[in-house]
Amino acid sequence: MLAEHAALIGDPARANMLIALMAGQALTAGELAANAGVTAQTASGHLAKMVQTSLLAVEKQGRHRYYRLAGPSVAQALETLMALSAQEPRRQRVGPKDARLRTARTCYDHIAGRLGVALADCLQHRGYVELSEGAARITRSGHDFFCDFGISLSDTPKRGRPLCRTCLDWSERRPHLAGRLGADLLDRMLALGWVARLPQSRALRITPKGQAGFSAHFAMKSDWSVDPTSL
Repeated sequence: MLAEHAALIGDPARANMLIALMAGQALTAGELAANAGVTAQTASGHLAKMVQTSLLAVEKQGRHRYYRLAGPSVAQALETLMALSAQEPRRQRVGPKDARLRTARTCYDHIAGRLGVALADCLQHRGYVELSEGAARITRSGHDFFCDFGISLSDTPKRGRPLCRTCLDWSERRPHLAGRLGADLLDRMLALGWVARLPQSRALRITPKGQAGFSAHFAMKSDWSVDPTSL
């Protein structure tokens, strides 16, 4: 099964489809065909193979079929593979070329990029989480902080979904937070209007309200304009 998954992900067209779904939103076969640069018939064959091997899940609504990643574990594998494949000499930039994606983006259902890594650093520095190789733990003071921030940690966990773990960031090469906590942080910050999704992109826009919020609640720098060094 490992070799089968590796072969499926290794095809450029299929890889582009999977990356397009990293934003966490479901897309139609036509939209995925456009992202992959292939015909609808070719896309249909690729999608059927990925559904069959549990890389993708599909839902039917009306006349359309909507495809999404089968789960967070698929997104984690893709983010790790992208980080590994982008390893280059230090003089060369790694990760996405788009400055907005490097600043803040979604990694399936949590925050990645400079913002995601800065959040993980801040929460660890303030003693709210303890990070280790590929894992993370919420401390007692962290539990209180997240509850005060509007995130409930007492809900029944989703099957097989850890409460808190780390994910190797594609562009920063350092960990950001994933798991249920990472997803809840993104949902909460979207609800507060701190970040906003950009159409047809994984990029997140940090709003003026977010600039103030990150500074006041997380003691993070207030200027989250796009990094000019990534242009």
